[in-house]
Amino acid sequence: MIEYKDFEKVEMRVGKIIKVDDFPEAKKPSYKLEIDFGDFGIKRSSAQITKLYQKQELIGKNVVAVTNFKPKQIANFISEVLILGVNDENNNVVLLTTEREAKIGERVY
Repeated sequence: MIEYKDFEKVEMRVGKIIKVDDFPEAKKPSYKLEIDFGDFGIKRSSAQITKLYQKQELIGKNVVAVTNFKPKQIANFISEVLILGVNDENNNVVLLTTEREAKIGERVY
C-alpha cells in the first residue's frame, strides 16, 4: 500500500493530441504524438495504439498522461510523457480520456 503523499508525486494532466506521425523505427507498432498541455507546453510521446486508433481520429482527442517522468529515448525519439491506457480483452491499448471536455493542462487527482 502507498500513502496519499506518494500518489501526489505522480503528476497526471489532461492533454489534447495535436499531431500524430507513424513511428517505423519503434520495435512495436507505435505512433509519435505531440500533445498540448496548455500552460505546461507541448510534449511528445510514443504510444503503442495503432491497432485501435487511426491517426486522423486521434487529432483533437483528450488524453491523460503522466507528465513528470524523466524523458525516455525510444529508438531515435525522446518521449517526454506517458499516455495512460488499459488493455482490452485482446491486449490492445485503450486510451484513458475525459468523459467530457476538460481544461487542457488540468491536473488529475
